Amino acid sequence: MSEAHIEIRDLCMAYGSRVIQRDLNFAINRGDIFVIMGGSGCGKSTLLRHLLGLIEPATGDILYSGESFVHADPEARDTMRRSWGITYQSGGLFTAMTLAENIALPLQLYTRYSKTEQADIIDYKLALVGLSGYQDYYPSEISGGMRKRAALARAIALDPEILFFDEPSAGLDPISSRLLDELIVQLQQSTGATVVMVTHELPSIFGIATNSVYLDAATKTMIAYGDPRELRDHSDQPVVRQFLARESGTPIEEQA
Repeated sequence: MSEAHIEIRDLCMAYGSRVIQRDLNFAINRGDIFVIMGGSGCGKSTLLRHLLGLIEPATGDILYSGESFVHADPEARDTMRRSWGITYQSGGLFTAMTLAENIALPLQLYTRYSKTEQADIIDYKLALVGLSGYQDYYPSEISGGMRKRAALARAIALDPEILFFDEPSAGLDPISSRLLDELIVQLQQSTGATVVMVTHELPSIFGIATNSVYLDAATKTMIAYGDPRELRDHSDQPVVRQFLARESGTPIEEQA
């Protein structure tokens, strides 16, 4: 049986009196490649920020391996965060640092590895993402797809149990996007990490996702949960079927 790695219980997300999403209840199982999806403005990235502890929920709870993150003290939260790796839409690399220096940051902050040990880890992580030999390159000297992979190398520097992605394919051409998806699958299979990904890209959703939740902007709650292929073919919600059956590349209109 699958084990819940992350549980969202009765979560309400709001900015003051403005509710973004309410009554969110779902689980992300250990080893899932889990997609948070929905139309523009539905709260996908807001949910990710809640999972990361960047925004406090109005009500409800978020549990990691059965332990509440919302009600944890700062020290316990820091301990939980040590098991996460995070990549952002832009990659989030420090432009004044080489790729090696970027990847070294979490190693310097959270480990006692020697300089030699750090260099070995950096070499290994760059090799995993297909960037061997690029240690001394700056982000501006490599392509967008390579920057995404370098950001992933930094995200896995501490061998995280959970990897979070915010629109990982944003700004990439279809070939680079597919290669990044394949890399995410390879890393998940080799490490056993749980992957949580915000995306609206159908090739990614159908290519690598094992489970998903659909956030609806109109009703301000989740209206579908499960394998996206099953939802596309059998969901009782027309908006979900329409979202998943649209032609790849068709713009998603913002839902009122």
